[in-house]
Amino acid sequence: MAEVATLARPYAEAAFAVADKAGTLALWSEALSSLARIAQAQEIMQLAGNPNVSDAQMADLFSVAEKLPAEATSLVQILIENKRLEALPAIASQFELLKAQREGVIDAEITSAYALEGAELAALVVDLERRFKRKIRPKVAVDQALIGGARVRVGDQVIDGSVRGKLEAMRNGLMGS
Repeated sequence: MAEVATLARPYAEAAFAVADKAGTLALWSEALSSLARIAQAQEIMQLAGNPNVSDAQMADLFSVAEKLPAEATSLVQILIENKRLEALPAIASQFELLKAQREGVIDAEITSAYALEGAELAALVVDLERRFKRKIRPKVAVDQALIGGARVRVGDQVIDGSVRGKLEAMRNGLMGS
């Protein structure tokens, strides 16, 4: 069977095209996120494989999601009919990537030795936006093993300004000489 991300891509692109044309990217983003949460529920996953549960009954389970565009309801029905409901979380994820790309936003995973908040985080985000020339959506985590400083991952680029990273670089430099 094809990989879920491969199956999800055309659905995500179609949903994005519909949402973009209608100017409802935010509504679709919220709807797909809600539908993905429902699809990942243990009870739903068990029912999806049950031959005694009809496609219509499965679709009814998703009607609890609020603010669904009509096309989103159709998407769920198509996924159920094609036995591809497990792709819904990947569709939501790929939709978010397309939305972020359209909006010029990129995620930054910021791992710091201590909690970053307020002005400190804002200053770091401003510096990253200047460096990457895009709007940054920060995701902050704390890892005390870094000793001090921070490690930032934006896409496939890593900026390691942590004390631990500098110590490792120094150790590698000394071992290589």
